[in-house]
Amino acid sequence: MNSLRRVGIATLAATALAASGLALAGGAEAAPTAGEHQRLIVGYKQAPSDSSTVDTATRLGANLGLKPSLTRRLATGGALLDLGARTSAATTARMIAELKADPNVAYVDVDQRMYATSVAADPNDPEYAKQWDLFEDKAGMNLPGAWPQSTGSGVTVAVIDTGYVKHSDVDSHIVAGYDFISDSTNANDGSGRDADPSDPGDYTTRDNECGQNETKHNSSWHGTHVAGTIAASTNNGKGVAGIAYDAKIQPVRVLGKCGGTLADIADAIVWASGGSVSGVPANKTPAKVINMSLGGSGSCSSTYQNAINTAVRNGTTVVVAAGNNNADAANYQPSSCANVISVAASNRVGDKAFYSNFGKVVDLAAPGGETRRSTDTPGTVTTPENGILSTLNDGATTPGSETYKPYMGTSMAAPHIAGLAALMLGKKSELTPAQVEQVMKDNVRALPGTCSGGCGTGLADATKTLKALDGSIPSTVTVTNPGDQWGFKGWAISGLQISATASDGGALTFSATGLPAGLTISTSGKITGTPTAGGTSTVTVTAKEASGTSGSTTFKWQIYGF
Repeated sequence: MNSLRRVGIATLAATALAASGLALAGGAEAAPTAGEHQRLIVGYKQAPSDSSTVDTATRLGANLGLKPSLTRRLATGGALLDLGARTSAATTARMIAELKADPNVAYVDVDQRMYATSVAADPNDPEYAKQWDLFEDKAGMNLPGAWPQSTGSGVTVAVIDTGYVKHSDVDSHIVAGYDFISDSTNANDGSGRDADPSDPGDYTTRDNECGQNETKHNSSWHGTHVAGTIAASTNNGKGVAGIAYDAKIQPVRVLGKCGGTLADIADAIVWASGGSVSGVPANKTPAKVINMSLGGSGSCSSTYQNAINTAVRNGTTVVVAAGNNNADAANYQPSSCANVISVAASNRVGDKAFYSNFGKVVDLAAPGGETRRSTDTPGTVTTPENGILSTLNDGATTPGSETYKPYMGTSMAAPHIAGLAALMLGKKSELTPAQVEQVMKDNVRALPGTCSGGCGTGLADATKTLKALDGSIPSTVTVTNPGDQWGFKGWAISGLQISATASDGGALTFSATGLPAGLTISTSGKITGTPTAGGTSTVTVTAKEASGTSGSTTFKWQIYGF
């Protein structure tokens, strides 16, 4: 499977980041890496039976010398196909093309791997003075003025990450989670999916163990660092302070020693929000906020977008890291997905952190820190005082003793925003995900420094955001992204219905730009017509209330000209 990189930058050389990823084919599927075992996720317009799925895949695979099998159905409805062998990029691409030739196939995604994106009165926690990201006037998030208004009580935040290793500064906030890693080898715990989301360590024991041309690395305890930023116990005379320190943390494990797969992450998103996943017990404490400090290359896949759409329909706010490649976040997922809050990282003086991604898909910035200067050797720690201090473990491989260490990364910025979302929902529980995002973005303060390329509306301000909830909340319009589309020149589109909702229940009128030639959209949001030319179009659909309030979503539409 393709290598996708950690969005968080750990303080250890072993977790230093590098850029890599897949080039996209047709704007939706990523070209598979040569020589690696491949799995594909196939979405259907009308789901066939399991036997029919297998029969079709077997017939198509036979032409290429493959023996595909159906691994399982995803919670999003897609079929996870194992090609049965390590295949070349060309062979995998041919299989994708064969599958997409079926008019009943809506999309085909490579089952890519994702990696961690690392990483009132003042609280009496002894390490609080080092948490500049929470309180410093210049580039902190202004938490002290927010805490008298909310501490996140009654809100559960799912941390979809490496799992959780016990830490006394977070333990009292943990609720039951789940381990979604289906590959027992990658899981590093000797088993596949189960109800134990404990982090056994994501270490590797030899170079290239994950087939990524990497040196072996120690365990990161990444999910535990993220959890502490969100909800470490506060005013307990110990360790650090959490942002939403009365919220609950639900550890949802998807990242093992070789990262995690898109299929596992998609199921985890659905389950965390209260959705149903085949073979997995129901989530008894669905999360109102999801934090994903992880990611990989490529524009948002249909599988990611479908899972995120499900979570948002379930009322869950999804927060994601923008990525650590110092590049346009539109070229990475899930930061490029619709209906997420994409978070860039800022440093202690309020500039964009040197590693942070940027661009139009970024919604806002939050402290991500810098444990070294951009000119220092990657993996070294030269400015630990400028990192984000949180809960950790000192075990190099398996769990050792609990500790506290600074990390840097958009992995560390995202949980600042997940924590702020929990504070907002703790104060006003009826907020929709769209309202959480809009109020947060409307109440930032200007980034004190510079951000070439764009860091959204500004630097998140917790006090200003919480105070804004005392007034009337503006209506918001959420347009559900349908995922990337495709078709053939001369073949009629039977009808793609775009869905949207207004938080005040108002009527909506639809319009679109960028539709392939020959297609039109009705005012009720249905796209029909017959494509008259091949090519790839970037389509933006807008839904608007009579008052002028509107929302939009953007996706690709590829028309094959043969």
